[in-house]
Order: sequence, then structure tokens, then C-alpha cells
Amino acid sequence: MMPIVLRSFVPLCIALNVIVFLLWRTLPREVMFEHFTISWLALSQNRFWTLITSAFSHIELWHLLINMFVLNSFGPVLEMIVGKTSFWRFYIFAAVIGSLAHAVVSKFLMSQASLPAVGASGAIAGVILLFALKFPKEKILLFGIVPVPALIGSMLFIGIDVWGLIAQTKGGGLGIGHGAHLGGSLAGLLYYLMYIK
Repeated sequence: MMPIVLRSFVPLCIALNVIVFLLWRTLPREVMFEHFTISWLALSQNRFWTLITSAFSHIELWHLLINMFVLNSFGPVLEMIVGKTSFWRFYIFAAVIGSLAHAVVSKFLMSQASLPAVGASGAIAGVILLFALKFPKEKILLFGIVPVPALIGSMLFIGIDVWGLIAQTKGGGLGIGHGAHLGGSLAGLLYYLMYIK
């Protein structure tokens, strides 16, 4: 038998996200919430695997499509530069840091230890910042419309997340995982400083 060689992590990652999305439609909701959402409560109950599984979990189709589109836009370039193994390790690292950041922020800044979150956004925020640090002048489309240098665009997204998180700590804001996004961005910065620069 010939071993199967994975040429790219990105298609596998997208496939895993799609599979988990379909599981939300086939398995009982309580099972999915227990194993595929991250919260401080989940960690306090020793469900540490949710640090990773939640980052492959999407309930809404639009959430899945946006995250996978962005991953497919930036991921292959970074994977080609840093290598397949290094990229998937970084992606998992960013996912875990993003998930952990959501849990910490919801517990200590928002006083909502049981607030659950799902989505690849934290990991993808790390991917975007890593891309921007590596290619700061490369043009990206802000909100898919306005062309800006990658570093400026990523800084604007981070600024929006900081603003959104502050609003959430005051009881307002939108139902967006700003803490996870900022955690993922931190992972991107750390990876860049330790391994790329």
C-alpha cells in the first residue's frame, strides 16, 4: 500500500470545518455544545479538548463560509512559505490561544464564565496578522471591498476588536468573539517574532 501524503493542510482544515458544521445538523445539540464550544466553564470542567474542537466548529453557514474563504485566501501562501508542518502547528497554536483568550476574557472581563463560543476566527486572525507581518505592503481588501496595505488592514481589524471588546465589557457590543480574535492575533505576532523574523 502507498502512504497517503497530504499536500496541503488548508483543504483538510476546510474539510474538517465542513464536517463539524454538518455534525451540528445531525447530532444532538447538547452533545455538540459539550464537545465543540469553548468557555471558561468547559475548561473548569476539564474539557480541555474544546480549546481545539471549538475552532473547527461553526453553527451558522455564513460564519463557516466567511472563515473558510479568508483561510483559503491567506493560508496557502503562508503554508508555502513556512512549510506544511510548521503551518498546521501554527494554526493549532493560534486556535488554542484564541479559544483560551475567549474563555479568559468572558470570565474575568465580562463575568460570563459559561459564555460559549465557536469558530475558526481566532486562528484565522492569527493567519491574517502573520501574513501582514510577512507581507506588510501587499494589498488586501478591507471588508472585501477597500484595498489597503496588509499591515494597515490587520491593524484596523485589531483596533475594531479592541473597541468591540471594550464595548462588551460594558454590557454592549455585538455577539462577536473579539477576545478570540485578539488572542489569535497575539499568536500570530508571537510566531512571527520567534520563528519568522
